[in-house]
Amino acid sequence: MPIHALDTHLLGHRARPHLTGISRFAVEFLYFGIKEARACLFAGLFFAAVFALPRDGIFGFPRYDALLFIAVLIQAWMVWTKLETTDELKAICLFHVVGFALEVFKTSAGVKSWSYPDFAYTKVWGVPLFSGFMYAAVGSYMTQSWRLLDLRIRHHPPYWMAAVIAILIYANFFTHHYIGDYRWYIAACVLGLYARSTVVFRPFDRDRNMPLLLAFVLIGFFIWLAENISTFFGIWRYPDQIGAWATVHVGKWSSWSLLVIMTFTIVANLKHIKHRIHVPA
Repeated sequence: MPIHALDTHLLGHRARPHLTGISRFAVEFLYFGIKEARACLFAGLFFAAVFALPRDGIFGFPRYDALLFIAVLIQAWMVWTKLETTDELKAICLFHVVGFALEVFKTSAGVKSWSYPDFAYTKVWGVPLFSGFMYAAVGSYMTQSWRLLDLRIRHHPPYWMAAVIAILIYANFFTHHYIGDYRWYIAACVLGLYARSTVVFRPFDRDRNMPLLLAFVLIGFFIWLAENISTFFGIWRYPDQIGAWATVHVGKWSSWSLLVIMTFTIVANLKHIKHRIHVPA
């Protein structure tokens, strides 16, 4: 199929020693962008549906229900065409469950951090079931990136430490409503834990390096942008967006960056990815 042909092309570059200077920069930047876009296949198709579906739904189906149907269809298609493996699907399902649980808590009567205002048959505890796929989209992006960019991690912290931090990050999304927000203390621990960690990636035919922490922050930023677009289209709303749309508070950027770390920790434990991660003795 065309996507597999594209993947073969993206992964089959031979060394191009003649490329130097601005020409090399332009080619690497172009291929990096293409690979990033390809890694966002699930997210791209899902958000295209978000933008395309009218507020009133389609063919008598409410918008939220139609989005759930489309999300399941996209996910099934990616597994059937082997764009994602069954192991990756298990991790993505875990993201779905983790994300949905967070959504149920955040939209509950005692918290009301945000809300889903439209009617849907597939709402459970006030949360449409498609919402978990928004978190799964982040997991899908990460699993696709590992392969397309030939990602490797140097100086990754011990897995048990990364797991503890991931659990604390997730727990703080719940507990900060009752015992205070400790995200910056957790972020300080993250800074110490991943300070030496480097992600090695291949945009074209040569390896490039980036601090892993910078990658977390950049991914968090683009998710924050996607959140602004989603709230603009009324998929969900924060309390200050009820009367009229307003930019999502920039503080959410830090929340998304921390959530990316939690997602990364789950992905890093997949069997076919773990051998690309170097943990110092």
